[in-house]
Amino acid sequence: MTNTNNNALAFLPIVNFFAISGKPVQIMPFGTGHINDTYKIVTDTNDGPNYMLQRINNHVFKDIDHLMKNIAMVCKHIKEKLALDGVQDIERRVLTLISTKEGKLYHKDEDNRYWRIFILIEDTKTYDIVETTQQAREGGRAFGQFQAMLADLNPRDIYEVIPNFLNIASRLRDFREALHKDAVKRASNVDQEIDFILERENKMNTVLHMAAKSQIPLRITHNDTKFNNVLLNRQDEAQCVIDLDTVMPGYIAYDFGDAIRTIINTAAEDEEDLNKVQLNISLFQAYTEGYLETAHHFLYPMEVKSLVDGVLLLPYMQMVRFLTDYLNGDTYYKISHSEHNLQRTRAQMKLVSEIEQHESLLRNIVEKEANVYLT
Repeated sequence: MTNTNNNALAFLPIVNFFAISGKPVQIMPFGTGHINDTYKIVTDTNDGPNYMLQRINNHVFKDIDHLMKNIAMVCKHIKEKLALDGVQDIERRVLTLISTKEGKLYHKDEDNRYWRIFILIEDTKTYDIVETTQQAREGGRAFGQFQAMLADLNPRDIYEVIPNFLNIASRLRDFREALHKDAVKRASNVDQEIDFILERENKMNTVLHMAAKSQIPLRITHNDTKFNNVLLNRQDEAQCVIDLDTVMPGYIAYDFGDAIRTIINTAAEDEEDLNKVQLNISLFQAYTEGYLETAHHFLYPMEVKSLVDGVLLLPYMQMVRFLTDYLNGDTYYKISHSEHNLQRTRAQMKLVSEIEQHESLLRNIVEKEANVYLT
């Protein structure tokens, strides 16, 4: 099927399988996601909703049935929570799936492609880069509330759609295997990076060690808390957390750490000039304020303590993944030049170093903000 701007007819055979209101009059590419193909559906109704059509990437997500059941369960639970809280505009606060006319959560076409439709939440925007402390605070509030509303849902009921996705022990095993095989003979060029990873291996297992000792509970986490997965309104107020494909059992520190990794780095993830990789502490503080405002009531003290461990872990884990791919010959991440994964590795390595230098400060900020709710 060919994608053409403003051409609803090309997608009508797909859209017609779903129980939408109105008739599609326009379909166009939508958003900046890298995993799924997304399109906006404009209908001919004046007071009815528009929609978002997505082709689910079944190369990344192998079990579409469980994936969609996860999303349906999470959205239903959040809607029930919002209703209990008396929220009026529920469909602006959580994604709404549209079933097929047969009552299914998705449609599989004759080419073995998988499709789904959500109601489009209008008059919202996303940011790839956090520009203000208000935005950072709202991002923290959004992800904190997301976790809070799912805190009483059994994580064992959620399917692990990508096994070991944020399991650093598994990622380090993959790294050691790539290092041992040295498939494209690059290991001798990255001694410094290898040493950096191995020297921190024990510390970076802190969250898993805490879990093994039952100091922190397994939760339902988002697992992709980059800032552009929060919809904000025109006043930069958080409306809805989106991109729920990676919602899985996990630990609170993972979501907090991944959000901070993408928010407080003053440079790009693959920045070549490492002097530009520094920390924006004011954005860290703002995100922490927002997060603890909405999440403090369900967090255990050890979970709060683990937050900065997550801040250290997630850029380290990303460094491990980039270097693993570099050693394997760039088989996973898209690259723009032969040393791109090494460039990414070094940028994340510098970010880890910056966080280590400011670790005491970051822990003090978390402790201070947490104490607001303990007094």
